[in-house]
Amino acid sequence: MNRETDRELKAYCLAFDELGPAPVADVRSLTHYGEPYDGNTRYFRSTLFVAAVRSCYGESSLLHGVEWMPPKGGVTEEQMLKFMGAKTNLSLHQGKKFIEAEEVGFAYISKREARPSLYSLIGLREQIKKRPSLATTEKVQQFIRAKGRESIVAGFYHEGYEEPLLKLMKRRGVHSGLVVKLLFKGEEGALSMTTRLRSASKGLPVNHCSGFRSVGIESACEVDGVSRQSFRLEVNAMDYGFEPTDTPRTNRSVSKNIELGLAALRGEKGPAYDRIVLNAGIVDHLLGCDGAEDESLALERAKEAIDSGKAHKRLLNYIKMSHKVK
Repeated sequence: MNRETDRELKAYCLAFDELGPAPVADVRSLTHYGEPYDGNTRYFRSTLFVAAVRSCYGESSLLHGVEWMPPKGGVTEEQMLKFMGAKTNLSLHQGKKFIEAEEVGFAYISKREARPSLYSLIGLREQIKKRPSLATTEKVQQFIRAKGRESIVAGFYHEGYEEPLLKLMKRRGVHSGLVVKLLFKGEEGALSMTTRLRSASKGLPVNHCSGFRSVGIESACEVDGVSRQSFRLEVNAMDYGFEPTDTPRTNRSVSKNIELGLAALRGEKGPAYDRIVLNAGIVDHLLGCDGAEDESLALERAKEAIDSGKAHKRLLNYIKMSHKVK
């Protein structure tokens, strides 16, 4: 409870690997998003909508989690997808089809389906009340692999977890890894960077990011022997033309979170739209994705994916396909 050792973290990861090799999707790029499994209780959770945006230009995403998890018991991707009418019991092989599908390009996998034995610990975690050690390693899972480049994005809040998470990502053998500070003063951020105005505070600043990306890759699957370029920075949304805004509050409302996300994907400008664009474009840039070397171009293609209606259509396609996939 007071910090896992490196060996303990490695052991928890091995527990997730108990079912053997993961299915491999035939895509050139796949980003694994390690959102906190216990959800958001106060503020807009944007990753589902970011995944729809990134899929429009070939950056596939895999989201994973549960419907409900203590200690926070907040809004999750599974709750949102279920509310919108999507099936949330996809198997790993069905999720692979979603990622490969040209009209979708992203997937959500429930831990209930991926790792039933670990999912069964929810009751115990509710009794514990506080955050268990398992919460660190469940963020860096690769339930589905890719033939091409792989990245992991995760978040941290408690001091001291930044480097252990990056070490776990490197141990997973991914090409790029990114960790984002989860909670800012007065704002619950989950995996999203915010467009709020920076303010002086103790500890790490707003939009603190750190990670690594592989350089000198000759083939998409090559990792060993490739040097890694580390980075550590604070993203200032104003530098990219965003007006300072507070993240919209949802107060445990699944419908409010969906309302904000869908309105943004329909092109309605505002804080939710800005947050989705920022977190699609800047994450692409930090991970070293193709075509995102320039931050401005990365943000523009995210805007185009929304303003053209493509991202909204991808999300609707996901819901439809969830009822047809076998």
